Amino acid sequence: MELLCCEGTRHAPRAGPDPRLLGDQRVLQSLLRLEERYVPRASYFQCVQKEIKPHMRKMLAYWMLEVCEEQRCEEDVFPLAMNYLDRYLSCVPTRKAQLQLLGTVCLLLASKLRETTPLTIEKLCIYTDQAVAPWQLREWEVLVLGKLKWDLAAVIAHDFLALILHRLSLPSDRQALVKKHAQTFLALCATDYTFAMYPPSMIATGSIGAAVLGLGACSMSADELTELLAGITGTEVDCLRAC
Repeated sequence: MELLCCEGTRHAPRAGPDPRLLGDQRVLQSLLRLEERYVPRASYFQCVQKEIKPHMRKMLAYWMLEVCEEQRCEEDVFPLAMNYLDRYLSCVPTRKAQLQLLGTVCLLLASKLRETTPLTIEKLCIYTDQAVAPWQLREWEVLVLGKLKWDLAAVIAHDFLALILHRLSLPSDRQALVKKHAQTFLALCATDYTFAMYPPSMIATGSIGAAVLGLGACSMSADELTELLAGITGTEVDCLRAC
């Protein structure tokens, strides 16, 4: 008898996809109805923030992504953390010296929501080279939760991936690869503030379209695929092309 030791892996077993839920139109419509609640209404760089600039957000985003990759977090932890970051910055003026602290707190909260074993405060402090102390993380965790009104179950682009892919009916041997490429596009979009005010469904749809076309995973033309994807999420074809 052979034994397989998996003690070194971070990923805990997860339930597989449920075809009934994926195919239920009510699930998709519910996400589409809720997604606007979690999108910043206007550019906080112009309306709210005085010290923080777009390039600072991008630098922080790449650092947060690197932490998630090194810790092998679930794919949706980083985009969710960026959602918290943008929602907080859209309503609270923040000093640039506090930006890494805020990003670290957002990673902590996102990992608590989406990871079976969340990132620890101690480990996150190490990633900041001890620039952030554990007591600061604990204090700011409560602060950020209050500003977000404890509404952490945000709808993000990642939530639409499985639902859209299920409706595309791609060849079974290409689905996993298309999903992986789409997740990469979603992570890149999360690092760029340009996409912060786009509806998550539009970002997910555009990412899947780019992945399918880039991999040649279906026989449809670009226009046919765009129209099909737009119909699935109710997105305007022109808006989807622009995305």
